[in-house]
Amino acid sequence: MLFLIWLAIFVVAATMMLLPLGLRLRELYKRYADGRLVQCPENKQSATVNIDALHAAETEMANGGADLRLCHCTRWPERALCNQACMSQALEAGPYTPGEGKVGSKPIYHLPILLAAFAAWVLGAVWHSRFLFRTEWMDSLRLTNPQVKQLMWSNSLHVLTIAVCFLFAYGVAMLLAVFHRKGILQGMLMSVLLCGAVVAASWWGIVRLPHALLAIEAGYLVLAAVIVGVIEGGLYNKLVLRSH
Repeated sequence: MLFLIWLAIFVVAATMMLLPLGLRLRELYKRYADGRLVQCPENKQSATVNIDALHAAETEMANGGADLRLCHCTRWPERALCNQACMSQALEAGPYTPGEGKVGSKPIYHLPILLAAFAAWVLGAVWHSRFLFRTEWMDSLRLTNPQVKQLMWSNSLHVLTIAVCFLFAYGVAMLLAVFHRKGILQGMLMSVLLCGAVVAASWWGIVRLPHALLAIEAGYLVLAAVIVGVIEGGLYNKLVLRSH
């Protein structure tokens, strides 16, 4: 129980620490995500270009400053090796799409999140059951059978574990929406990245865990992260309950 409380506290703390960065990356991505109408310096004709928003967000996170480059132009691939001299125009121009307006950000789909969180919770229940790693888990925490039975019947334990699963699942959904990604591989990538960020933010506490407990929980976290990513990425845009 103490371990689960500790884990929940660090998940929430890591989320709060990463939230400003996530909001900054989301704002940066949305700023450059749409096409822009420019006049090509070479032939003086109109062209539509796209700034590489994902690269800008990645370099902002890695280096503290966004490296801006084009990822598409209507004159490409014939002129794909140009010097991108229209970049200054692209930065000054507003987002452009044929017809009108700016394309909105991807929505967050709630049904895949619910399924992913439930799957992660069920996996945790099975993973820590007597059929798999309960004995090793008890030994590492020095718990007795009566203490474990008391934990299993504790409502607060189940509420806490469900809350952690939902918090993580929604975090993955936000990453998919921010970076406009979908698909199983992209879902797995975003899930593993979020899991790694949470682990990194709470590393000083994790290294204090008993090695046996660390191995058990590491195995569960990796497998749960993969399952959440597969479900959310694979079902993204396939279920209809959504919010914008």
